[in-house]
Amino acid sequence: MEEVYKYKRIIMITIESQIKEKGYLLADGATGTNLFAMGLESGDPPEFWNLEYPERVRANHENFMHAGSDIVLTNSFGANKYRLALHNAENRVEELNFESAKLAKKSSNKFEKHIFMQAQLGQLVKY
Repeated sequence: MEEVYKYKRIIMITIESQIKEKGYLLADGATGTNLFAMGLESGDPPEFWNLEYPERVRANHENFMHAGSDIVLTNSFGANKYRLALHNAENRVEELNFESAKLAKKSSNKFEKHIFMQAQLGQLVKY
């Protein structure tokens, strides 16, 4: 438990130091809009693209990074059991979230500056 606390503390200090250094941090935005422009069809879960079209998800992350984003959100907005159940994929929550983080991290490794990854979480309610 202590190791987890230390890890979280290190992350907070790093974010604080980046804000102190730059005065601000930029986050990405409009992931869904960009994925639609890349071919995502209305009604299709973008989280499936983490496995079906990983190169497109990485390209989206890298476009944000090239534009100056310091924080990149994972492609995991609807990767919860309630949302995925609409596509009979509620058993794929862990797999899709893991892949979303892996793709964001892989994209950030191409850049020399530090880029923070943030898990993107959407609504966690059952409709």
